[in-house]
Amino acid sequence: MKKLTFASLLVLATCMTACSSDDDPVQNPDAPAEKYNWGTDNGLKSCDHILFSEVDNSEKADGTQIGNGDAEFVFTGKQTLKKGTYLLKGWVYIADGAELTIEPGSVIKGDKQTKASLICERGGKLIAKGSDKEPIVFTSEEAAGNRKPGDWGGIILCGKAKNNQTEMQIEGGPRTKHGGDDDADNSGVLSYVRIEFAGYPFQTDQEINGLTLGSVGSGTQIDHVQISYSNDDSFEWFGGTVNCKYLVAFHGWDDDFDTDNGYSGAVQYGLVVRNAKIADKSQSNGFESDNNASGSDVSPYTNATFSNITIIGPKLQSGVTFENTTDFITGGQMNPNNGSALGKFQSAMQIRRSSRLNIINSVAAGWPIGLIIDGEKGDTPQQAQAGTIRFHNNVLAGMDIIGSDANKVYDDVLYDAVNKAVIDETKKSYSNTFFFQEALKNKAFDDAAALGLTDASSVGSPFMPNAQSPLLTLASFDGENNTWFDKVSYAGAFNATDNWLTGWTNFDPQNAKY
Repeated sequence: MKKLTFASLLVLATCMTACSSDDDPVQNPDAPAEKYNWGTDNGLKSCDHILFSEVDNSEKADGTQIGNGDAEFVFTGKQTLKKGTYLLKGWVYIADGAELTIEPGSVIKGDKQTKASLICERGGKLIAKGSDKEPIVFTSEEAAGNRKPGDWGGIILCGKAKNNQTEMQIEGGPRTKHGGDDDADNSGVLSYVRIEFAGYPFQTDQEINGLTLGSVGSGTQIDHVQISYSNDDSFEWFGGTVNCKYLVAFHGWDDDFDTDNGYSGAVQYGLVVRNAKIADKSQSNGFESDNNASGSDVSPYTNATFSNITIIGPKLQSGVTFENTTDFITGGQMNPNNGSALGKFQSAMQIRRSSRLNIINSVAAGWPIGLIIDGEKGDTPQQAQAGTIRFHNNVLAGMDIIGSDANKVYDDVLYDAVNKAVIDETKKSYSNTFFFQEALKNKAFDDAAALGLTDASSVGSPFMPNAQSPLLTLASFDGENNTWFDKVSYAGAFNATDNWLTGWTNFDPQNAKY
């Protein structure tokens, strides 16, 4: 037998190393087959295992397909997905009592054909806890250069906290209901997570969002979550009490932060960046907030508090001369042509339908309209007049107009939203008057350049204040009794030195190599 040379050994070692990848789950061909325990759940196949073969949908404990290939599949066990790359197929429900844990650095690609979605039901838990160096990524299965909004469904978390309709069917089509009386309910963890190219219009006004939160309780941890190119809203809360920190809505289709049905949690540090070519037929907003669809006066009210939010509108996208017309807003190369209708941009903040949403210490720049306090349905203007809505130490800059009093009315005049008629065209809108109340200490700048914003992360729009920015000393937490908030001195999501986007975000997901 010939002796192996050092060079031969080196080649052999290299070949052996190449057979293993840090991006794929560890394979062990000698491991005994695990027993899959099957059942049914309201007519759907259920199983205590979640991984299957991508080749033939067969049982495979070290497989890389999440779900058995059916349009809907119910997971009933407790399982950890090792760091690797997986294909999510169909609507996969994490049932009551089930728990799915995903290790840091994992990539989950949503199957386009089945509009794959991961749906955590009441009593289930999704634990996706990444890190700044190893975020967990949910993204399109399409190759780099071919990804579009709506390539897959999205992530849905449902819990047992209160909403103002008692028990609700989650939006978007899944079977799942949410709501209860446990405001401290725990649906798991989403931390250092990216969700890309999700959202899908299954029915008119029944879309799966990038991240949908139905009655999620305060025991749930949500922080450092980036939603990019969602085909509907980026984040939408239906009731619930969950608190969230460090949220990014990047180039979404419809609204960025949508609050409904009695959401009463707290959110601090959020960045919105819009694409000038992408807006929804319904008119896209940074914030859109309702108490419920009819505007009825029922509790718990939508009275969440958002602090330190930066909302960068389409007028500030670098290298783009923005026009708020349907001829200009075409979706560009990101138009999925899947039934999502394009429209126009509206406002940085629209509060309507009896919502009592609170926004403090935040900044919005580069939108057609700054603030809409809409009284077409419900009593939101009356609540603002009564001081129920806390709206202070906020900044608007580079808006076409400061305020409007109704949906799809682009005039800053005193307007009767109920009767859809101008009250007095010589007077500013109530929204304008409300914003400039001296006691609220809000500020407005004609030119967004006055904010001293820079693009510190290749976002494509200026968003972070420089050392001379007036935003650095404008915040106040006077009257804020929620001890959960960090009592910082600056308005908006950032100070001049601490860029919490570093490491885990990606502002070019189209070209990311997964």
